[in-house]
Amino acid sequence: MRRFVLLFSVIVMVLSLAGCKSSVYNKQNETEAPTEAAPASHMIDGAADKVIVQDELKAGCETYACTMLFNILGFDLSEFTFADNYLDCHYVYRDEETGYMEGPDMYSAFAGTAYAGWGVYAPSMAKSMNRYLADQKSSLKAYYYEDVPLEELCEEYVSRDIPVMVWATTDMQEPYVFDTWTVNYVDENARTKIGDTFNWYAHEHCLTLVGYDEKEYFFCDSAAGKVSHFDKALVAERYKQLGSQCIVVK
Repeated sequence: MRRFVLLFSVIVMVLSLAGCKSSVYNKQNETEAPTEAAPASHMIDGAADKVIVQDELKAGCETYACTMLFNILGFDLSEFTFADNYLDCHYVYRDEETGYMEGPDMYSAFAGTAYAGWGVYAPSMAKSMNRYLADQKSSLKAYYYEDVPLEELCEEYVSRDIPVMVWATTDMQEPYVFDTWTVNYVDENARTKIGDTFNWYAHEHCLTLVGYDEKEYFFCDSAAGKVSHFDKALVAERYKQLGSQCIVVK
Protein backbone atom coordinates (compact mmCIF):
# COMPACT_ATOMS: atom_id res chain seq x y z
CA MET A 1 0.00 0.00 0.00
CA ARG A 2 2.83 2.38 0.88
CA ARG A 3 4.39 1.75 -2.55
CA PHE A 4 1.06 2.48 -4.22
CA VAL A 5 0.65 5.81 -2.39
CA LEU A 6 4.21 6.82 -3.25
CA LEU A 7 3.72 5.94 -6.93
CA PHE A 8 0.42 7.86 -7.03
CA SER A 9 2.09 10.95 -5.54
CA VAL A 10 4.84 10.85 -8.17
CA ILE A 11 2.29 10.60 -11.00
CA VAL A 12 0.30 13.59 -9.65
CA MET A 13 3.51 15.65 -9.39
CA VAL A 14 4.53 14.88 -13.00
CA LEU A 15 1.06 15.77 -14.31
CA SER A 16 1.09 19.02 -12.33
CA LEU A 17 4.44 20.05 -13.80
CA ALA A 18 3.24 19.25 -17.30
CA GLY A 19 0.15 21.34 -16.67
CA CYS A 20 2.29 24.26 -15.50
CA LYS A 21 4.41 24.15 -18.63
CA SER A 22 1.33 24.14 -20.83
CA SER A 23 -0.17 27.07 -18.90
CA VAL A 24 2.98 29.20 -19.28
CA TYR A 25 3.15 28.52 -23.03
CA ASN A 26 -0.47 29.60 -23.59
CA LYS A 27 -0.03 32.73 -21.54
CA GLN A 28 3.00 33.76 -23.60
CA ASN A 29 1.02 33.31 -26.81
CA GLU A 30 -1.89 35.33 -25.50
CA THR A 31 0.24 38.25 -24.30
CA GLU A 32 2.23 39.02 -27.47
CA ALA A 33 2.74 42.78 -27.82
CA PRO A 34 -0.16 44.32 -29.81
CA THR A 35 0.46 46.65 -32.74
CA GLU A 36 0.87 50.19 -31.43
CA ALA A 37 -2.08 52.40 -32.29
CA ALA A 38 -1.44 55.53 -34.39
CA PRO A 39 -1.34 58.77 -32.38
CA ALA A 40 -4.32 61.13 -32.55
CA SER A 41 -2.13 63.77 -34.20
CA HIS A 42 1.24 63.72 -35.92
CA MET A 43 3.49 65.87 -38.11
CA ILE A 44 6.50 64.46 -39.93
CA ASP A 45 9.54 66.13 -38.39
CA GLY A 46 11.36 68.47 -40.79
CA ALA A 47 8.70 68.24 -43.51
CA ALA A 48 7.98 71.97 -43.37
CA ASP A 49 11.58 72.68 -44.35
CA LYS A 50 11.12 70.70 -47.59
CA VAL A 51 8.32 72.85 -49.04
CA ILE A 52 9.16 74.17 -52.52
CA VAL A 53 7.29 77.14 -54.00
CA GLN A 54 5.69 76.36 -57.36
CA ASP A 55 7.06 79.31 -59.29
CA GLU A 56 8.74 78.12 -62.52
CA LEU A 57 7.02 74.82 -63.28
CA LYS A 58 3.55 76.29 -63.69
CA ALA A 59 1.91 72.93 -64.43
CA GLY A 60 4.23 70.92 -62.24
CA CYS A 61 2.36 70.37 -58.98
CA GLU A 62 2.89 66.61 -59.29
CA THR A 63 6.61 67.17 -59.85
CA TYR A 64 6.85 69.47 -56.85
CA ALA A 65 4.88 67.03 -54.69
CA CYS A 66 7.12 64.08 -55.56
CA THR A 67 10.28 66.18 -55.17
CA MET A 68 9.18 67.24 -51.68
CA LEU A 69 8.32 63.62 -50.86
CA PHE A 70 11.72 62.36 -52.02
CA ASN A 71 13.55 65.10 -50.13
CA ILE A 72 11.64 64.27 -46.93
CA LEU A 73 12.80 60.68 -47.38
CA GLY A 74 16.41 61.84 -47.62
CA PHE A 75 17.05 62.06 -51.37
CA ASP A 76 18.74 65.08 -52.92
CA LEU A 77 16.53 66.01 -55.87
CA SER A 78 15.44 69.20 -57.61
CA GLU A 79 12.10 69.63 -59.33
CA PHE A 80 13.89 70.51 -62.58
CA THR A 81 15.95 67.33 -62.57
CA PHE A 82 12.80 65.28 -62.20
CA ALA A 83 10.76 67.23 -64.76
CA ASP A 84 13.52 67.20 -67.39
CA ASN A 85 14.62 63.58 -67.01
CA TYR A 86 11.85 61.38 -65.66
CA LEU A 87 8.37 62.59 -66.60
CA ASP A 88 6.71 60.74 -69.49
CA CYS A 89 5.22 63.71 -71.37
CA HIS A 90 2.85 63.75 -74.34
CA TYR A 91 1.66 67.03 -75.83
CA VAL A 92 -1.94 68.11 -76.09
CA TYR A 93 -2.55 69.84 -79.42
CA ARG A 94 -5.39 70.91 -81.67
CA ASP A 95 -5.87 68.91 -84.86
CA GLU A 96 -5.93 71.32 -87.82
CA GLU A 97 -8.40 69.22 -89.79
CA THR A 98 -10.96 68.43 -87.10
CA GLY A 99 -10.39 71.42 -84.84
CA TYR A 100 -10.51 69.11 -81.81
CA MET A 101 -7.81 68.77 -79.16
CA GLU A 102 -5.90 65.49 -78.87
CA GLY A 103 -3.73 64.22 -76.05
CA PRO A 104 -2.92 61.34 -73.70
CA ASP A 105 -4.94 59.57 -71.07
CA MET A 106 -3.49 61.20 -67.91
CA TYR A 107 -3.33 57.82 -66.18
CA SER A 108 -0.81 56.89 -68.90
CA ALA A 109 1.30 60.05 -69.33
CA PHE A 110 1.72 63.70 -68.45
CA ALA A 111 -0.54 65.86 -70.61
CA GLY A 112 1.85 68.58 -71.82
CA THR A 113 4.90 69.28 -69.68
CA ALA A 114 5.51 70.49 -66.13
CA TYR A 115 6.44 73.89 -67.63
CA ALA A 116 3.17 74.31 -69.53
CA GLY A 117 0.47 71.68 -69.51
CA TRP A 118 -2.35 70.01 -67.68
CA GLY A 119 -0.99 67.28 -65.42
CA VAL A 120 -0.63 63.56 -64.75
CA TYR A 121 -2.32 60.98 -62.56
CA ALA A 122 -0.90 58.52 -60.07
CA PRO A 123 -0.12 55.40 -62.19
CA SER A 124 2.03 57.26 -64.72
CA MET A 125 3.65 59.38 -62.00
CA ALA A 126 4.59 56.25 -60.05
CA LYS A 127 6.31 54.84 -63.15
CA SER A 128 8.33 58.03 -63.52
CA MET A 129 9.25 57.99 -59.85
CA ASN A 130 10.39 54.39 -60.10
CA ARG A 131 12.72 55.30 -62.94
CA TYR A 132 14.33 57.85 -60.63
CA LEU A 133 14.57 55.33 -57.79
CA ALA A 134 16.17 52.79 -60.13
CA ASP A 135 18.80 55.34 -61.15
CA GLN A 136 19.52 55.94 -57.47
CA LYS A 137 20.01 52.18 -56.95
CA SER A 138 17.40 52.42 -54.20
CA SER A 139 15.51 49.44 -52.82
CA LEU A 140 12.45 51.67 -52.39
CA LYS A 141 9.59 51.68 -54.88
CA ALA A 142 6.69 54.01 -55.63
CA TYR A 143 3.26 52.39 -55.34
CA TYR A 144 0.04 54.00 -56.48
CA TYR A 145 -3.24 53.27 -54.73
CA GLU A 146 -6.87 54.13 -55.25
CA ASP A 147 -9.78 54.31 -52.84
CA VAL A 148 -7.64 54.10 -49.70
CA PRO A 149 -9.25 56.35 -47.06
CA LEU A 150 -7.14 59.29 -45.93
CA GLU A 151 -7.48 58.14 -42.32
CA GLU A 152 -5.89 54.84 -43.28
CA LEU A 153 -3.05 56.60 -45.12
CA CYS A 154 -2.35 58.61 -41.97
CA GLU A 155 -2.47 55.55 -39.74
CA GLU A 156 -0.37 53.30 -41.95
CA TYR A 157 2.17 55.79 -43.30
CA VAL A 158 2.15 59.38 -42.06
CA SER A 159 2.16 58.36 -38.40
CA ARG A 160 5.33 56.38 -39.22
CA ASP A 161 6.94 59.41 -40.92
CA ILE A 162 6.21 58.21 -44.47
CA PRO A 163 4.77 61.06 -46.61
CA VAL A 164 2.04 60.38 -49.16
CA MET A 165 1.31 62.12 -52.46
CA VAL A 166 -2.41 62.91 -52.73
CA TRP A 167 -4.50 64.21 -55.65
CA ALA A 168 -7.04 66.88 -54.68
CA THR A 169 -7.49 70.54 -55.71
CA THR A 170 -5.78 73.89 -55.19
CA ASP A 171 -6.98 75.40 -51.90
CA MET A 172 -9.56 72.58 -51.91
CA GLN A 173 -11.70 74.46 -54.45
CA GLU A 174 -14.55 72.71 -56.24
CA PRO A 175 -13.27 70.99 -59.42
CA TYR A 176 -15.13 71.14 -62.72
CA VAL A 177 -14.49 70.00 -66.28
CA PHE A 178 -12.49 72.73 -68.01
CA ASP A 179 -10.82 71.05 -71.00
CA THR A 180 -11.54 67.92 -72.99
CA TRP A 181 -9.56 66.15 -75.68
CA THR A 182 -9.60 63.03 -77.82
CA VAL A 183 -7.27 60.36 -76.46
CA ASN A 184 -4.34 59.56 -78.76
CA TYR A 185 -2.04 57.78 -76.28
CA VAL A 186 -2.68 55.01 -73.72
CA ASP A 187 -0.66 52.44 -71.83
CA GLU A 188 -1.57 49.55 -69.52
CA ASN A 189 -2.91 51.97 -66.88
CA ALA A 190 -5.31 53.86 -69.16
CA ARG A 191 -8.97 54.32 -68.21
CA THR A 192 -9.92 55.17 -71.79
CA LYS A 193 -9.27 53.86 -75.30
CA ILE A 194 -7.80 55.61 -78.31
CA GLY A 195 -10.50 57.90 -79.67
CA ASP A 196 -12.32 58.30 -76.34
CA THR A 197 -12.76 61.68 -74.65
CA PHE A 198 -10.66 62.62 -71.63
CA ASN A 199 -11.80 65.36 -69.23
CA TRP A 200 -9.40 67.63 -67.36
CA TYR A 201 -10.65 69.21 -64.14
CA ALA A 202 -9.91 72.81 -63.24
CA HIS A 203 -8.04 73.26 -59.93
CA GLU A 204 -6.55 69.74 -60.12
CA HIS A 205 -3.63 69.71 -57.68
CA CYS A 206 -1.19 67.28 -56.12
CA LEU A 207 0.03 67.72 -52.54
CA THR A 208 2.22 65.82 -50.09
CA LEU A 209 0.40 64.63 -46.98
CA VAL A 210 2.72 65.06 -43.98
CA GLY A 211 0.50 65.38 -40.90
CA TYR A 212 -2.91 65.39 -39.30
CA ASP A 213 -4.83 66.08 -36.11
CA GLU A 214 -8.42 65.48 -35.05
CA LYS A 215 -9.83 68.12 -37.41
CA GLU A 216 -7.34 68.72 -40.26
CA TYR A 217 -4.85 67.20 -42.66
CA PHE A 218 -1.49 68.92 -43.22
CA PHE A 219 0.18 69.11 -46.65
CA CYS A 220 3.43 70.33 -48.12
CA ASP A 221 1.70 72.52 -50.69
CA SER A 222 3.72 73.93 -53.60
CA ALA A 223 0.88 76.24 -54.72
CA ALA A 224 0.74 77.90 -51.29
CA GLY A 225 4.50 77.67 -50.71
CA LYS A 226 3.94 76.41 -47.17
CA VAL A 227 2.41 73.63 -45.09
CA SER A 228 -1.34 74.02 -45.65
CA HIS A 229 -3.99 72.83 -43.20
CA PHE A 230 -7.41 71.79 -44.53
CA ASP A 231 -10.58 70.44 -42.95
CA LYS A 232 -10.68 66.65 -43.06
CA ALA A 233 -14.16 66.35 -44.53
CA LEU A 234 -13.38 68.86 -47.29
CA VAL A 235 -10.14 67.10 -48.22
CA ALA A 236 -11.94 63.75 -48.31
CA GLU A 237 -14.49 65.18 -50.75
CA ARG A 238 -11.88 66.68 -53.10
CA TYR A 239 -9.75 63.52 -52.90
CA LYS A 240 -12.77 61.46 -53.95
CA GLN A 241 -13.61 63.85 -56.80
CA LEU A 242 -10.09 63.43 -58.20
CA GLY A 243 -10.30 59.65 -58.15
CA SER A 244 -9.00 58.89 -54.64
CA GLN A 245 -5.47 58.60 -55.99
CA CYS A 246 -2.26 58.52 -53.99
CA ILE A 247 1.37 57.38 -54.13
CA VAL A 248 3.49 55.91 -51.34
CA VAL A 249 7.24 55.30 -51.57
CA LYS A 250 8.31 52.41 -49.36
